[in-house]
Amino acid sequence: MRDVVDQLEGWWKNGQTAALATVVGTYSSAPRQPGASMLVGPGGEAVGSVSGGCVEGAVYELGQQVLGDGRPVLQRYGVSDDDAFAVGLTCGGIIDIFVEKIDRTTYDQLGTVADAIRSGSPVAVATVVAGPAERLGKRLVIWPDRSEGGTGSDRLDDAVRDDARGLLDAGRNAMLHYGVDGQRRGEGLDVFVESFAPPPRMIVFGAIDFAAAVAKIGSFLGFRVTVCDARPVFATASRFPGANEVVVEWPHRYLKAEAEAGRIDGRTALCVLTHDPKFDVPLLEVALRLPEVGYIGAMGSRRTHDDRIERLREAGVTDEEIARMSSPIGLDLGARTPEETAVSIAAEMIALHWGGAGARLAEREGPIHTS
Repeated sequence: MRDVVDQLEGWWKNGQTAALATVVGTYSSAPRQPGASMLVGPGGEAVGSVSGGCVEGAVYELGQQVLGDGRPVLQRYGVSDDDAFAVGLTCGGIIDIFVEKIDRTTYDQLGTVADAIRSGSPVAVATVVAGPAERLGKRLVIWPDRSEGGTGSDRLDDAVRDDARGLLDAGRNAMLHYGVDGQRRGEGLDVFVESFAPPPRMIVFGAIDFAAAVAKIGSFLGFRVTVCDARPVFATASRFPGANEVVVEWPHRYLKAEAEAGRIDGRTALCVLTHDPKFDVPLLEVALRLPEVGYIGAMGSRRTHDDRIERLREAGVTDEEIARMSSPIGLDLGARTPEETAVSIAAEMIALHWGGAGARLAEREGPIHTS
């Protein structure tokens, strides 16, 4: 909903009604991830996308139906042999889409949720999408320290609240399955949790030309990007327009302080581009011993890599800890320029996150997406 929340809130504030269609489940080569949303507005407007164009027409008609009768609907779309190009997913995937009516009576917390999304404050929205008819569309809005709304069962609210906070901490969306009264091993009621966590962080160490390109592509991928370097003459905002902030500090000191402040987590990417042992060895000592971090990559030639490994071992860093580091950084794309190298680094991060092999799709058989 993040992409359509401003438009949705505008109608909501004016007392108008819209239909919200949300991808709540995906299988095989689905074109959009859970959380992708599309609106059908009070004047027939279509805003957003749930499939990249494959089933938007069918979802639009379903949205108009929901606007007419007010009843939420969970609909599955897959390949249809008869009319795949009309209402099916020609990519071969399957998506589940939940369509609901949104107005001040069905979603009175929308304004608060919209404010939290815009400010980057963590909030999760848990919506009943399958189960008894009288429970469909009921929702619980969960912050780290409070919640509003309800699913129609106190026991279910307690279970969803605990599970949703775990998902919110990880920045994940998920479908949760319960018994109708919140039994964790039960079945009969499905709740979709959409987490609106602050953007994941990318910290780029080393104020060099490659860092400017990495900062730019990191921002494009949705990271909040920090560039850090101990040299004030190079670490300037004007040199790194793609970064959200530029920090002048010794890299290892900055990372240690950020970790101690709780600002490093399992979604954080650390790109060490200094390839200077007086900077990167103390920095990597800190980075490789962090309990949670999403990605640690270090730039350098094979000679630099071998020297770095030797220095880290002399500093007491174990082989298990060293194995957490991607060095030399990036995938083998034959990159030469800073921009090409940034693509190589981003490609490695994406492949590691989703379990991709980094091979050419043209040379593979089977589904494009395996998870």
